[in-house]
Amino acid sequence: MGDRGMQEARAFLEQNPDINSIDLMIGDINGVVRGKRIPRDSLLKAYEEGVCLPASLFALDINGNTIEETGLGLDQGEGDRLCFPVPGTLSRVPWQDRPCAQVLMSMFENDGRPFAYDPRHVLRRVLDRFAELGLTPVVAVETEFYVVDRERDGQHQLQPPLSPVTGKRDKQCQVYSLSDLDDHCDFIESIHQSALTQQLPVDTAIAECAPGQFEINLKHRADAMQACDEAVLLKRLIKGVAARHGMEATFMAKPYNQEAGSGTHIHVSLLDEQGRNRFASENDQGLGSETLRQAVAGVLALMPESMVVFAPNANSYRRFQPGFYVPMSQTWGADNRTVAVRIPGGSAEARRLEHRVAGADANPYLLVASILAGIHLGISQRLSPPVPVTGNAYASHPPSLPNSWIQALDQWQRNEVLPSYLGAEFCRVYHANRYGERQLFMRHVSSQEYDWYLRSV
Repeated sequence: MGDRGMQEARAFLEQNPDINSIDLMIGDINGVVRGKRIPRDSLLKAYEEGVCLPASLFALDINGNTIEETGLGLDQGEGDRLCFPVPGTLSRVPWQDRPCAQVLMSMFENDGRPFAYDPRHVLRRVLDRFAELGLTPVVAVETEFYVVDRERDGQHQLQPPLSPVTGKRDKQCQVYSLSDLDDHCDFIESIHQSALTQQLPVDTAIAECAPGQFEINLKHRADAMQACDEAVLLKRLIKGVAARHGMEATFMAKPYNQEAGSGTHIHVSLLDEQGRNRFASENDQGLGSETLRQAVAGVLALMPESMVVFAPNANSYRRFQPGFYVPMSQTWGADNRTVAVRIPGGSAEARRLEHRVAGADANPYLLVASILAGIHLGISQRLSPPVPVTGNAYASHPPSLPNSWIQALDQWQRNEVLPSYLGAEFCRVYHANRYGERQLFMRHVSSQEYDWYLRSV
């Protein structure tokens, strides 16, 4: 570990003498945070020598089962790899009663090479392609989520939490409602205070269009890796703060049948070596520069190949339904929230694209890596986008993207371009992991199947 990391660790221990344990956290292939807890006396050793964790951590499905078809489990003897802390991510955990801390980790081969299946290293591969062009992606992550009552309703289903103000359960919500934010102001304020402690650049909080649904935005970063690190940390923070307030926070893509799903919107602009936004252009009718249009073309071209990253599990595809403001075709346009890639309004200097397809359950590193791969492809190949959509894209463009888990997995196996960016071996392991989880999922008989078919067939 470099001098920066060791200095950071020493300074942290000096400034926080009450800390007695530190959680070493690493995001798996699904974005689930896993790891181990160490005493404060072991922190400097973790920075200096690393910590061993099994390579099979990146073979785990959403339930923690090792998918042996990845080849990262028994086939390689369940061997360990070295994990090192990510500089800048060591912080206190303010929502815990006991004094503790946390730090993100990244996995490496024992000879120091990046471990190819760690999503942070997958993103780094793509960022290196931009560095070769002298370009720096600027990224902001916006994620929606629900808070729900810990108690289920009479049918054992999720239900919104009781309002701390009225004592009643919300039955409806209005998007951008300030009164809904007021009802949960203590919860929202706790998120902001915890984010301040952890130096996470939380920006706005929005009440979304369903009871208990919110969106917390992070400010943009001229470091895409840092933006994704902060998205992972914010997700853990929101879950922890919600538990402290007697609720559960869920980032499921579609937790309720009749309510909107939760998405992750990614904003991207591109700086050159002089710090100029390559997407900006004056008098562009809100559609940006030629470089931006090339980037849009590449993102749209890789959208089918990337779908199983945008929607990684069974529940992800419940979100793709008409009438719930979810893009289902390869569309783009200026300041249009019905398209897959929106070019937000505002000043030309701030011109950017907003990718609106992915669910809240997507792995931030892989999501951003896939979007940036499309941008790089479009710019390097000088692609041209289709005609931008005006008006309602849902009405004018029928669904064209893979709309089921198996379709997306089949497309992933046929991918020709994305493996050259993410790594062919990573793509093989990702498919084995997601396909293995699907096989396990399909063995389960749901209660709805009993309701529909038990007596009828």
